[in-house]
Amino acid sequence: MPNVTSFAVADLPQNRPTNFNLRPNENQLVEIASELGLSAVRKLSFVGQISAQGRHNWLLTSRLGATVVQPCVISLEPVTTRIDTDVSRVFLATLPDPGLGEVEMHEDENIELLGPTIDPFVVMVEALTLFLPQYPRKDGANLGVSVFTEPGHAPMTDQDARPFAGLAGLGKALKDDT
Repeated sequence: MPNVTSFAVADLPQNRPTNFNLRPNENQLVEIASELGLSAVRKLSFVGQISAQGRHNWLLTSRLGATVVQPCVISLEPVTTRIDTDVSRVFLATLPDPGLGEVEMHEDENIELLGPTIDPFVVMVEALTLFLPQYPRKDGANLGVSVFTEPGHAPMTDQDARPFAGLAGLGKALKDDT
């Protein structure tokens, strides 16, 4: 399988799939990590094929495998995540006409407008971005409670901020009086 990043649509064969196997080198992994705000991308592979769908449309099917390192949202310690998922994109020569009036986005987020090339590298980085944990958290990391106030004042806690917390206490006091 060739390690090519972009295919000219005009050169793709209609009667058989075109295979690709992307495994970015160390410099590319550093660039991708920087672009996505990651601490590191340790491994990344994107293996699949592009095949014709009718006379003018194309289907990219692939498998994304990645090991990424992100800072924990609580402790900032490194969190390593393994991602293994199937990815597909349908490239249409023309997008469905929404008609006159309001323009709505197509329901299928895997559909893209076909251009002169199909670049699996771009799809790989986009898919990696979509499958990254949004809030990576190290096992055992807890936020804890911090309470701040001016000197000489009682600190206000989350419990105190609840609007009906005082009513519950008042109701209990009234029951105790009867």
